[in-house]
Amino acid sequence: MNRRDALKLLPASALSSVLAAQSGTQKKSRLRTAICAYSFRDQLKDKSMTYEDLIRLAVDLDVDGLDLTTYWFPSTEDSFLLPLRRLAYRNAVEIYSISVRTDMCKPPGPERTKMATEIRQWVDVADKLGASHIRVFGGTVPKGSTEAEAAGWVTDMLREASKYAGSKGVTLGLENHGGVTEKSSTIVQIVKAVDSPWVGVNLDTGNFKRDAYRQIAEILPFAVNAQFKEKINDEQGQNVQADWPRLVKMFRDSGYRGYFALEYEEKQDPRTTVPRLTRELNRLARQQS
Repeated sequence: MNRRDALKLLPASALSSVLAAQSGTQKKSRLRTAICAYSFRDQLKDKSMTYEDLIRLAVDLDVDGLDLTTYWFPSTEDSFLLPLRRLAYRNAVEIYSISVRTDMCKPPGPERTKMATEIRQWVDVADKLGASHIRVFGGTVPKGSTEAEAAGWVTDMLREASKYAGSKGVTLGLENHGGVTEKSSTIVQIVKAVDSPWVGVNLDTGNFKRDAYRQIAEILPFAVNAQFKEKINDEQGQNVQADWPRLVKMFRDSGYRGYFALEYEEKQDPRTTVPRLTRELNRLARQQS
């Protein structure tokens, strides 16, 4: 039996591993860029910009995707969602993610039930938009509760939510966003405990309060989406310019395959700053991918 015949007898999964190992691409990253709607929060809030405008901007800036912060959606009815999906498709822009507000630090009871219902509703919205990812927050540790208790509640809620999300093909990305997710170790603990293929980390490069590069490295293996910011907090907690080449290399070396969504939060006009930053992020992603 020759080598070619032997390969034909391998199961598909084993064959993929063999071919990947032979080609040296098993850990090859695939990096794509996107715009986060939150960058234009003031414009979306005062209606000087629409979500449809973001799709057109994505084309102009030569990015592949949009991470749509939903806070300013005029509606979650089909009359808004489906035409938006169509416009994105006709412009070859992927609405790959939506970002929603959640607080999962809820013990069993009416508040947890209400939050669980809201998450399911957002899964339905994502499904209608064709988005395969939802950014969610862990929430704030309630007074009188411990971080361990709150992390347990988030774990329980995510585990249950992942069942419905998975039935729609939607991944839930838990963001490092202060509160119960202030520390990378707690985020890893939660995601590992949930133990679902439909739950990962929405990695925000600017949200750790200190020692960000180390903490990013710890949660990077669990990243299912990334939001890139211009600033980062160093070992001493000083807010400094982010070293994007270093960050992109970290993602590349980890084998990350996914989006870098630019999320601009500084004070300059995003209509002039976002294009400049996007050009740089595009350059780095294409260089390292």
